[in-house]
Amino acid sequence: MKITSFGAAETVTGSCHLVETNGTKFLVDCGLFQGGHEEEERNYGSFPFDPRELDFVLLTHGHLDHCGRLPRLVKEGLGGPIITTAATRDIARFILLDAAHLQHEEFLIRQRKHRRSGREVKQPLYSVEDVLYTLDQFEPRAKYEESLALAPGLSATFRDAGHILGSAFIELVAEENGRKKRVTFSGDLGNLGQHVVPDPLLPHECDLVATESTYGDRNHRSVAESVEELAEAVNETIKGGGNVIIPTFALERAQDVLFYLGQLRHAGKIPESPIYLDSPLAINITEVYRRHPQCLDEGVQRMLEAGEHPFMFAGTHFTRATEESKRLNEASGAIIMAGSGMCHGGRVLHHLRHNLWRAESSVVLVGYQARGTLGRALVEGARSVKIYGEEIAVKAKIHTINGFSAHADQRGLLRWLGPCRGKRALLVHGENHALAALKSLAHEKLGMEAQIARLGQPVDL
Repeated sequence: MKITSFGAAETVTGSCHLVETNGTKFLVDCGLFQGGHEEEERNYGSFPFDPRELDFVLLTHGHLDHCGRLPRLVKEGLGGPIITTAATRDIARFILLDAAHLQHEEFLIRQRKHRRSGREVKQPLYSVEDVLYTLDQFEPRAKYEESLALAPGLSATFRDAGHILGSAFIELVAEENGRKKRVTFSGDLGNLGQHVVPDPLLPHECDLVATESTYGDRNHRSVAESVEELAEAVNETIKGGGNVIIPTFALERAQDVLFYLGQLRHAGKIPESPIYLDSPLAINITEVYRRHPQCLDEGVQRMLEAGEHPFMFAGTHFTRATEESKRLNEASGAIIMAGSGMCHGGRVLHHLRHNLWRAESSVVLVGYQARGTLGRALVEGARSVKIYGEEIAVKAKIHTINGFSAHADQRGLLRWLGPCRGKRALLVHGENHALAALKSLAHEKLGMEAQIARLGQPVDL
């Protein structure tokens, strides 16, 4: 068996791992590179393999950095199925259609700007039509804990990764020359105690585990502490007459934060200020969550069974229309959740433009901020930022609450790797300092032979 990482190697995004065994060739994930200009340019490069030679793709979950290049893969010749869970299929439908729409809109904007200069504008990576053809190739036949035959001598088991709705880590078993090889791909692993989705399961012993390393160098605050920190930020801001702007990823973070705001409101710990979910994509995905209760934490399942909506309660408003979103520019004393989570685009840019310069307002960052993004600049203390070409002073208070992360922290990663003690580890999906820290600890605490995945460099079993 040979594994070659063509994404999430010495970087966080673009997950894409080619597996070759017994004449079968397939990918685990095929995601977009995200972040600054240099990272995103990678999406336009040629695939370093022939998509027509792939037998299938295994998809761990529906985040764009894991599924975002699938339409391009299909466009360039993938004929086999994309195998995943039913919840991931439903999420990917909205995520990929939204990505295609955004690419088209950005293309039109750039085309208008560059027409006078005569510069050529790159075509979108794929269209809505490409996404629809891709969705036809999705096969949601992966069920948690059930072994799935993929090819002669090759099987896979999808197990709950506790990251987002429908997310999985994948345990592969391949028989080569009369010997069984066991390889596990973590996908993305969830943080403990999130309350919306269950905690990640632990893997079985294997010969090699390819593990994400996003927070391999640090630990999160507990979820309980983070909820209290959120309450403090909301109370301080609303008391001062400002708005709370929460840049949220439409998938997972929006649902988590809504859930915690509902719990705080129910307990009387925050005022009954209006809460706006200003993201059509997040609204659609919230409905997907409701339709897959079997993938949710037991406490949330009980709420649904009792007829309670865990993500919509008194004082919440779901704003789909653009005109509704624009009216929020005049809001005061409101909590506004909008995408994107890294402030890289979307409706949140308009809300930041209207609130960053206001000392009474605040911005609550509740997720990872990649290098080169506006969110990262705010975390690093930028005094001014450019939004739509306009220089905006940063006077609002910036809160970074990392306990809401959907990724396991250093403790969580080491806990998850525990059953693979003494085995080999391939570290992916992390920045250099996180990869180095986890490599050292995996060796020191678990006796693992850990190596950092290098882009395009094969790993042989």
